[in-house]
Amino acid sequence: MELAGLIRSIPDFPKPGIVFKDITTLLGDAEAFSGVIEAWAERLRSRGVTRILAIEARGFIFGGALAHHLRVPLALARKPGKLPWLTIRESYSLEYGTDSLEIHRDAIVEGDRVAVVDDLLATGGTALAAIRLAEQLGGEVVDVGFLIELAFLSGRRKLERYPVESYIAYASEA
Repeated sequence: MELAGLIRSIPDFPKPGIVFKDITTLLGDAEAFSGVIEAWAERLRSRGVTRILAIEARGFIFGGALAHHLRVPLALARKPGKLPWLTIRESYSLEYGTDSLEIHRDAIVEGDRVAVVDDLLATGGTALAAIRLAEQLGGEVVDVGFLIELAFLSGRRKLERYPVESYIAYASEA
């Protein structure tokens, strides 16, 4: 199945110079979405994943479907102040400044084989923060997966210690 053709590119969104990759067109195609989840779940099953850690917000779509499909728990990595219980936080660098992710202190159990899931790999900072959170709680990150990879931003380099997979890779911004 040609997945890249199901992604809509929107120039100058959310600001000039950015080409936004809109996944709603893929999500709106039940066969394509199901096919992605089936293939992704099979890979995670082969790695013995025992918990999914999904990154806010579009990562929740894929993480929830994968956790359901694999019958494993789902943990959420969110922006600060969005989770209602005790959390741990990891900050990461952005092009201009910093941001942070938080997870509940009981979201990962010692010895969990964790798959970190998000919709898009850009510079890798967000995914690396999620990985560090999982590891702080005793999880072993055995997979880091994305629907889309913006390969021209080289985010994979920050994640080179981990098995990284994506289903659609863009070599340039166009």
